[in-house]
Amino acid sequence: MPGPHTGGVQETVPSAHASAVSGRSVTGRVVAVHGRHYLVDAEGALVDCVTRGKKGGVACNDRVEIRATGPSAGVIERILPRDNLLWRSDGQRSKLLAANVDRVVVVTAAVPTPRAELLNRCLVAAEAASIDALILLNKVELPETAAYLTRLRAYADLGYPLVCLSARQDIKPLLPWLTGRTSVLVGASGVGKSTLVNALVPQAGAATAEISSALDTGRHTTTHTRLYPLSGGGTIIDSPGMQEFGLRHLTLDELRAVFPEFRRLAGQCRFHDCRHLNEPDCAVLAAVQSGRIMAERWRVYRDLVRENAQARY
Repeated sequence: MPGPHTGGVQETVPSAHASAVSGRSVTGRVVAVHGRHYLVDAEGALVDCVTRGKKGGVACNDRVEIRATGPSAGVIERILPRDNLLWRSDGQRSKLLAANVDRVVVVTAAVPTPRAELLNRCLVAAEAASIDALILLNKVELPETAAYLTRLRAYADLGYPLVCLSARQDIKPLLPWLTGRTSVLVGASGVGKSTLVNALVPQAGAATAEISSALDTGRHTTTHTRLYPLSGGGTIIDSPGMQEFGLRHLTLDELRAVFPEFRRLAGQCRFHDCRHLNEPDCAVLAAVQSGRIMAERWRVYRDLVRENAQARY
């Protein structure tokens, strides 16, 4: 099975006819997830798969071993080893977004009113999964964008690439970041992810309809996580718009490690196990007070520490 850099999905979504794999055990790639149904591209055929019993834990772009149970149906027997996994958790349940990806593209816009908390949680999730992150500022044609861009430049200073464009007008600035790679789009509802996908993948509407038909889910396609091949090479994974991004699975040590501006001050606090919350002579708190660390970034860190501590007691 090809690795995440090489794609492995045909230039168009393959036919849902899967008689070619009927009765055999084969490997494939999960190209769409809807509830507990997983559409798997196996040897050029789309197979509507489930897991045994109530077992879940399958993500879009997982490499899996399946056994066909009918002309277009199968069971996922095994998830093959992952390179990485992007996911979120709220203490009660987990949501797997994508596996085996090279880049997380956090899509944001000045309208609707952006939430720094969601942007930062997406970046933290990417850091925790050791996946490169890119911030994509969409809707640059809007007058509100100029002020928002000024705020985002501070994130570029942290090392997160910043790409600005209008998905309705020109997506060329983004293409070099996607070519030959597997990227997942994440972001709030209304920032223009669907418009972006349609611009990147002109056949996305037809592909979505075919996936929806194969999974027997009607037209409620916005709830899918789904993968599309790009004509220039590589693949893009579209995820549903979100309002929250829980990270209850991260420990205090992990949270301290996923903020690059905190890492730069390692060893400069009075206490080696400093939580960077209210301890005396904390280098991180001093940097927040002087403006060298963004206050909005520290507040997200503080909130995550508190949430995750509550989840453990």
